[in-house]
Amino acid sequence: MSPIILQSPAKLNLFLAITGRRSDGFHDLVSVAAPVEFGDTLTVEPRLVGFSLECNAPGLEIDDTNLVLRAARAFAAASGWTGGAHFSLTKRIPVGAGLGGGSSNAVAALLALNQLAGGSLSRDGLITLSAKLGSDCPLFLHEGPVIMRGRGESVVPLPPQAADRLRGRRVLIFKPSFGISTVWAYRQMAAGAPAAYLSAIEAETRLDAWIDHASARGEELLYNNMEGPAFTKYIALPVALDCLRAEFDLAPRMSGSGSACFAFLPENAPTAAITARIRELWGADAFVTDTRLL
Repeated sequence: MSPIILQSPAKLNLFLAITGRRSDGFHDLVSVAAPVEFGDTLTVEPRLVGFSLECNAPGLEIDDTNLVLRAARAFAAASGWTGGAHFSLTKRIPVGAGLGGGSSNAVAALLALNQLAGGSLSRDGLITLSAKLGSDCPLFLHEGPVIMRGRGESVVPLPPQAADRLRGRRVLIFKPSFGISTVWAYRQMAAGAPAAYLSAIEAETRLDAWIDHASARGEELLYNNMEGPAFTKYIALPVALDCLRAEFDLAPRMSGSGSACFAFLPENAPTAAITARIRELWGADAFVTDTRLL
């Protein structure tokens, strides 16, 4: 059988409200997330037995802690499939960015293996399995913008009329050379409780208001209360976002727990000038990519 090649998109949290800490130690959230055209590529070659992984990104762990291999083992256990595969991951999504790269890679692995296994797991089975791998994983089994609730495992599509306001929107994603630990970010949220949280009622009210306002633009949806702890420690983030607001009339925000940020771009945006300004502020090694919401 020929290798299976799948795209593994990054995601953006356009709206992210952390609403409180659960008894199991996780946090509850309400979020609108959307995949983008930009992402990684996963090539899957069938093998008779066993799983292996190679990656072009230096320093990325390719042992059993990697989500691709964890997904493969979980799929084999859930489906009873006895075959194997070699995974080759072309990594473009930065690590420690809040863009869901590892989760997206895991879901791509599940989809490829399910294809090799003749569709042994249903869509619902894949969603259930992906939720056990990570809170961000289920969203990548949906096409287009979604609403996430719970710890992220409860995912429903954004209503069509609202999703149409987001699909195809041009976005600039940019990230400094440093990442932010997700574990650290959530601990900071808990340490700042209750002021750090937005109540679930307020989060749902804000989201419903945007969905029901047929002419509301994507920029009016943007919110992220994880910016608070991140901006307190990593001053380079708010400094850059403030500059982009003042100099280019953009509405930039941080995605997820950071450190990646993004901004919607008008079609005639001076992308080269914006990119140059970001690299003046964050250094020449700052990551910048121009893409679109799916």
